[in-house]
Amino acid sequence: MYVIGTAGHVDHGKSTLIHKLTGIDPDRLPQEKERGLTIELGFAWLTLPSGREVSIVDVPGHERFVRTMLTGIGSIDLALLVISADEGIMPQTREHLAILDLLEVKRTIIVITKADLVDEDFLEIVQIEIEDALKETVFHGSQTAIVSAVSGYGMEQLKQLIDTSLSDTESREDLGRPRLAIDRIFSKTGFGTVVTGTLLDGSLTIGQEVEIIPSYQKARIRGIQIHKQKVTTAHPGRRVAVNLSGIDNDNVNRGHMITNPGWFKQTKLVDARIKLIKSAPRALKHNVRVTFHLLGGETFARVRLLDRKQLLPGEEGWAQIHLEDPIGLIKGDFFVVRDTTTTLGGGRIVNPYPKRHKPFVKSILTALEKAQDDSPEEVLLGALNQSGSATVKVVAQNLNKTIPDITQTAKALSERGKLILLGATSLSAALVMYSMDEWIGIQRISNTFLAEHHKAFPLRKGGSKEELRSRLKLPSSLFSLVVTKLMADNILVEELGFVRLPNHKPNLNAVQSKIATDYIRMLDSKPFNPPTNDPPDQDLLSLLTDEGKVVKVSADIIFSASAYTQMQERVTKYIKEHGKINVSDARTLFDSSRKYILPLLEHMDERRITKRVGDERILR
Repeated sequence: MYVIGTAGHVDHGKSTLIHKLTGIDPDRLPQEKERGLTIELGFAWLTLPSGREVSIVDVPGHERFVRTMLTGIGSIDLALLVISADEGIMPQTREHLAILDLLEVKRTIIVITKADLVDEDFLEIVQIEIEDALKETVFHGSQTAIVSAVSGYGMEQLKQLIDTSLSDTESREDLGRPRLAIDRIFSKTGFGTVVTGTLLDGSLTIGQEVEIIPSYQKARIRGIQIHKQKVTTAHPGRRVAVNLSGIDNDNVNRGHMITNPGWFKQTKLVDARIKLIKSAPRALKHNVRVTFHLLGGETFARVRLLDRKQLLPGEEGWAQIHLEDPIGLIKGDFFVVRDTTTTLGGGRIVNPYPKRHKPFVKSILTALEKAQDDSPEEVLLGALNQSGSATVKVVAQNLNKTIPDITQTAKALSERGKLILLGATSLSAALVMYSMDEWIGIQRISNTFLAEHHKAFPLRKGGSKEELRSRLKLPSSLFSLVVTKLMADNILVEELGFVRLPNHKPNLNAVQSKIATDYIRMLDSKPFNPPTNDPPDQDLLSLLTDEGKVVKVSADIIFSASAYTQMQERVTKYIKEHGKINVSDARTLFDSSRKYILPLLEHMDERRITKRVGDERILR
């Protein structure tokens, strides 16, 4: 399925042509019919000789309605540039031609209408004029149809020409991410809100939940029609009418986007390649205010040039465009910029979610050049170098690619050491990519944190994982992936909630070693009733515990390892002989007090050596 759009000067017969071709009058409004002037988008459809069905968008030709024209022309596959034989090239012909060029509409048929109003000599002059106008455009060499919508002359040949042109036109790809730029909204009794638009990048199905951008409101598809025929699923490249439930038509506007929930996000800053048309009335200066048009969306914007101070007519360059209102768009989308009355230029989105750039920075300009490279690997690396890190899902969204495509490219780059890929390959969308510079930064921060921690606390086994996560400014889910990779790279070792450098081992100096020896000797002097006063430094005590030289059974009670082992063995032996033991039995067994015995038995419960039953313990 393809979409055709008209273009051309006012009163050159666009609507009449469409009516004759399809039998459908695209002028819907009473005032359009009364005045014979198209002021709104019109829609029709046609079955071509091959049986191929196409949608047609008819646009207004008057200069006051160029904004409306831009809404309809933004996603067409073939343009019919309509030129009246009795008037030839006119101002809006040239402006519409410039807009088609900016939007890179690849296929155009020149349709000379009202051929019955002029003689052959005059018609030849008009054709020469058209050839001159097209000479320095991408439409030079476009095929021409000469018709009369009144008499029907040339209409069958035009249909055949459209059919032939579309035979060589690629169908819209289904990327699994539908975008329906809304160009018409109305209510239908008994049905509620109905919107129409050209469907891009994915399919829509009845019952599907969708999201409206920029409001992020949710709705559900109640019904779908294509050319007034009910369907259950609509595929990319089709004009679609969608009946929405769960949302009022007052909350939906022209230019809003329908898409999958959670996938699409709006933006107020974009990187773009921008071109000024040759007929622009003036140069485009840095930071100039313009109106920005993309599909049905429109907002004021400022164009900040990145590689020059001004853009002269016919020139192109790099720019960062600041949008006053957020618009939903993706990499590769085409846009047009205008002043209050005139089309100035336009271009293509290279990065929909960039950081703010300074002008004349060579590294940024180089990255932008790579971002528009056709090489999937260079494009992915360029995007990743700007963001530092991102999930496969986010990069696929930003680059307007499928998740499998980005996953495949990322794996290939990871295997060659060009990027770091984290996560389970079975969950492709959740895979996380790091640029090599960003990953080196992760390693450096981790190494510095641990080296400083080990220096400040040489007796501790490591630093807190949570503190490292805070230093790296990572969410918990991503941090676990990062730690796993850092361990695989031998940057750190994780042990029981702590992290350390691989070569770190707590070491006691001479003074600390003497303190430790004296403390253990003191515990062993009264093994079952050890002193609880004057414990060593907490770090030293933690080290002795980690090394198994002492056993801390409560906040205050600490046994030497040899004493604890004896007590455990004697308690176990006693229970085997008597079937059970209580606190009183244990006090007698060790000639000790409840102060020591109760924490001992509770600690053995925690270690699952014993089990408490009432006031007694049995072996597990």
